[in-house]
Amino acid sequence: MSAGDTGLSLDGRAGAGYPGWMTTRPRLLNLETVRNFRDFGGYESRHGGVVKMGRLYRSGHHAEASETDLARMAEMGIHVQADLRRPDEREKFKTRFKAPITITHDGGRETDAPHIRFLSQMSVDAETADQWMVEYYEAAPFKAHHTEMFTDWFGHLAAMPGDGAGLVNCAAGKDRTGILCALTHHILGVSEEDVRADYDLTNEAVNIAARLPEAAAYFNDMLGKEYPAEVFRPFMGVHLRYLEKAFATINERAGSVDAYLVDTLKVDEKMQNAIRERLIEK
Repeated sequence: MSAGDTGLSLDGRAGAGYPGWMTTRPRLLNLETVRNFRDFGGYESRHGGVVKMGRLYRSGHHAEASETDLARMAEMGIHVQADLRRPDEREKFKTRFKAPITITHDGGRETDAPHIRFLSQMSVDAETADQWMVEYYEAAPFKAHHTEMFTDWFGHLAAMPGDGAGLVNCAAGKDRTGILCALTHHILGVSEEDVRADYDLTNEAVNIAARLPEAAAYFNDMLGKEYPAEVFRPFMGVHLRYLEKAFATINERAGSVDAYLVDTLKVDEKMQNAIRERLIEK
């Protein structure tokens, strides 16, 4: 991915297939308690047509989902869900929502969340926090439990019923989720500009500017620290250079994103075509 920020128009209109509660800006779905819930369809495809809306969703975890949120999610027809959280995360924050097909993995177990261990060090500043996140994205695409879940996600997308929808989530719906959604967009022929814009939209969806001071106070109290708020920004939002690092590592280690999909994830051209047939509206 190349450098440079991009914007994204959010003036999409609710159309056929959308539940009545959705607003006229359906990309950002403002649920009551589930953070960063949004539709990542609606982008033009280089294969012709537009990625269907109401068929691909992404979000943070659902452990605190309200009854209203659960009812709204039930209306979406979600058939397959990739819950990318580690087993310790799923045990600590038990989900209140499960799709008929829910993809999980028992690998990658941790005693404490990696970013919490990092923040517990003697001293951390904003620059080292940012670098920690860059290194996380460098490793993430090739972690075995990630690649297995990524493979399963694409396999189920290729076989998804015609009216079914898919959902990708992790804890915050921004890092692991961001990588898998970007790979999904790549298969669907979404432009690099729109891939980047959709990833960057997390910063608006979670309202990082408003939430950062409160989050910093929470983490400092938990950690017994007095870090400035900027130390926590990488763990609340995203920066395009993080996704760029993931894709640069994929290109370096696999040769290209297409080779990574085929050789590492075993998502061959037949499977990719099946995904396009289901999710691109000509």
